Amino acid sequence: MLRASWVSTIGNALLSLLKLVIGFLTGSLAVIGDGIDSATDVVVSIVMVYTARIISRPPDKKHVYGYEKAEGIASKILSFVVFYAGVQMLITSVQATFSGAERPLPEMWAIWVTIFSIFGKLTLSFYQFRKGKQIASPMLIANAKNMRNDILISCGVLVGLFFTFILKMPILDSITGIVISLFILKTAITIFLDSNTELMDSVNDTAIYDRVFEAVDATEGAKNPHRVRIRTNGGMYLISLDIEADGELSLNQTHDIANNIEKNIRQRIENVYDMRIHVEPEGTIHSDEKFGIERK
Repeated sequence: MLRASWVSTIGNALLSLLKLVIGFLTGSLAVIGDGIDSATDVVVSIVMVYTARIISRPPDKKHVYGYEKAEGIASKILSFVVFYAGVQMLITSVQATFSGAERPLPEMWAIWVTIFSIFGKLTLSFYQFRKGKQIASPMLIANAKNMRNDILISCGVLVGLFFTFILKMPILDSITGIVISLFILKTAITIFLDSNTELMDSVNDTAIYDRVFEAVDATEGAKNPHRVRIRTNGGMYLISLDIEADGELSLNQTHDIANNIEKNIRQRIENVYDMRIHVEPEGTIHSDEKFGIERK
């Protein structure tokens, strides 16, 4: 993850600097907005580098599950940074659109730097997404998705600039800036909501519970799976469940049943971080149970 984060940082920094410089030189608000969006990606990448160092630490007495949840916290912080950049861009573009002041047409360099940015972002996005899938990193995958949004933004900038030159209407550049700022705000909200899954100890795909029940059904001697609880930690699953077994079985026999359940679950569910299986005598009733999923 650390190497992928550095690649993202350097690549986005170069693209951001190029777009900001060309945007100011050519007078294009749309290109400046695109540069600001890339600058937020630089901040994202820097935080990713720091976060990668944190989550690489081994578990300790204070953090027995490790430091993987630092990734969710970092994503939450990043959503506020991106949101702030989007608001600032929106204010600037709206003011330019309705100020009534005459603005000159942007220069052609604005188009060329936008085309270069599209190809650069496409390469970075593909690299980040592939690495994120390889190491099951929600943050890398989220950053890759953010870069794909950036490609759409740059395409929008390109279209806006094209019509600005064709129709000789500089105001279209400002309007394009407004549209870009709205895309930035949408990205911020998406990152914020996606980070809730891990921080709230929940899962996106609730069908995963059905696969747990299937695994228990496929295990000889295991009955009545209940109090099934699944949460994520650094993109991997923590699974806890209770099952019932014949009360006359020996400890070794019930231990074997639990081991077989774990094997069956891992065959059906990828990226399992840890698992806890509690075995109870058949017919055990806990009237005060309130956590976990029961079979419907």
